[in-house]
Amino acid sequence: MIMEIKKYITENEPRMLEELFSLIRIPSISAKPEHHDDMLACARRWAQLLLEAGADEAFVMPSAGNPIVFGQKTVDPKAKTVLVYAHYDVMPAEPLELWKSQPFEPEIRDGHIWARGADDDKGQSFIQVKAFEYLVKNNLLNTNVKFIFEGEEEIGSPSLEGFCREHKELLKADVILVSDTSMLGADLPSLTTGLRGLAYWEIEVTGPNRDLHSGHFGGAVANPINVLCQMISQVVDADGRITVPGFYDDVEEVPQAERDMIAHIPFDEEKYKKAIDVKALFGEKGYSTLERNSCRPSFDVCGIWGGYTGEGSKTVLPSKATAKVSCRLVPHQDHHKISQLFADYILSIAPDTVKVKVTPMHGGQGYVCPITLPAYQAAEKGFEKAFGKKPLAVRRGGSIPIISTFEQVLGIKTVLMGFGLESNAIHSPNENIPLDIFRRGIEAVVEFYMNYK
Repeated sequence: MIMEIKKYITENEPRMLEELFSLIRIPSISAKPEHHDDMLACARRWAQLLLEAGADEAFVMPSAGNPIVFGQKTVDPKAKTVLVYAHYDVMPAEPLELWKSQPFEPEIRDGHIWARGADDDKGQSFIQVKAFEYLVKNNLLNTNVKFIFEGEEEIGSPSLEGFCREHKELLKADVILVSDTSMLGADLPSLTTGLRGLAYWEIEVTGPNRDLHSGHFGGAVANPINVLCQMISQVVDADGRITVPGFYDDVEEVPQAERDMIAHIPFDEEKYKKAIDVKALFGEKGYSTLERNSCRPSFDVCGIWGGYTGEGSKTVLPSKATAKVSCRLVPHQDHHKISQLFADYILSIAPDTVKVKVTPMHGGQGYVCPITLPAYQAAEKGFEKAFGKKPLAVRRGGSIPIISTFEQVLGIKTVLMGFGLESNAIHSPNENIPLDIFRRGIEAVVEFYMNYK
C-alpha cells in the first residue's frame, strides 16, 4: 500500500503543491479586520478544493464571525463517520523583516515549503485532504468523511461553539480527526494525547490623564509601566509557581506512571537550549522540562507596551501601559474560573496610585485522548507504516480550545494526528514544513483510514 501511495504522491505532487500554494497566497489573517475579504476568499477556495478531491458536496456556511467550510462524502450510511477539523486562518506575518522570503508567496527551498501557513494549518490540513483524495480516486474509502474548516482558530474560535450547537445533526460523527499538532521529531513520530487549556487577558494600567514630563513629575507620580511590571512580576514566584490564590485547586498531579513514561522520551536538553539560543531554562520547581511544557500550567506575558517606543529619546512619564498575558492550563482547570481568579488577584495587588482594568479575552479547556480509542489505535498504525516506528504517546503544551468544546457540545472524541516539527517555526517568521514530512503525512493518514473500520 505504501508504495502505491508514494507513486501517487510523486505523480501528482506538482499539482498538489500548486493547489496548496493557492491557499497560502491568500493572507487569511483572522486577527486583522482588513483581511475580512481574504477570509471569504480562502473559505471559497477550500470548498472548491474539497469538491475536486472527491467530496460529494462542499460549501461555505455563515457563522457569527468568519465563514465556515463544510464538506462531506458518504460511502455508506451505516459506515463509521470521520469528521476532519482544520482552520484556514493564519497568524500575522510580522516582523516582516525577519522573513527570508515573502510570507504569502510560498517558496520551496532546501527541501522545505516556506510560507505563513505552510504548517499551521494550511499545510497540515492539506495533508488530510490529499489523503482523502487518494482514497476516493482509488475506491478505497471505507468510512464516511465530513470536513469542517473554520477561520477563527488563531483568535480563539469565538464563533465555532455556536455553529456546532446550531448544526449538531450536520456534524454527527464517530470521531474527529485533526492535523494541527506536532511530533517530537522527524525521527521521533508521536501522537498527541493531551493539550493544555488557555486563559488570556489584557491588563490596562492608567495613571495621569496625559503623558507627563519625566523631569517635572518623575518621582512624584506613579509610572503606569513601572506599576504594570511590578504587578506582573508578582504572578510567578522564584520557584516558578503561579501565585494567584486558588489557581492550583483543580490541577491534577501527573500520575507517576505517566511521569515515568515522559522521562523515557528521548530529550536532549542541551540541544533544546541551543535550538532557541538560551543559556538556561526556567520553570516550576520539581518538574522536568517536558513535564513543565506539556502537563503543568504556566504564565506568560505575550506583549507589553506604553510610553514612547520610537526612534531616539523622549522623556515622558506615560499615561497608560498595557500588557497581554496568558496562562496555559491543564485538564480539570476551568478557564472561566481561572479567568476570574486572575482578574481578582491583579485588582487586589493594584496600588491606589493607578487605575487598573483587566479584560478577559479568549480561552479554552484542556483535553485528553484515551490511547484505547479505536481511532487512536488506527492513527498509531498509520504513523508506524509511514514513519517505520511506533509513535510515542505524548501530551503537548499547546492549546486548541475547540477540541474540548467538540467533546462537550458534540459528544465526540478527537484524535490529534499532527505532523508539525519544532523547527517549522509556526507563529514565527520563516514558517515552513519539510516536503518529506508532507509526503509521509499523506501516507500516514491513508493508513489511518485503512485501519479504522
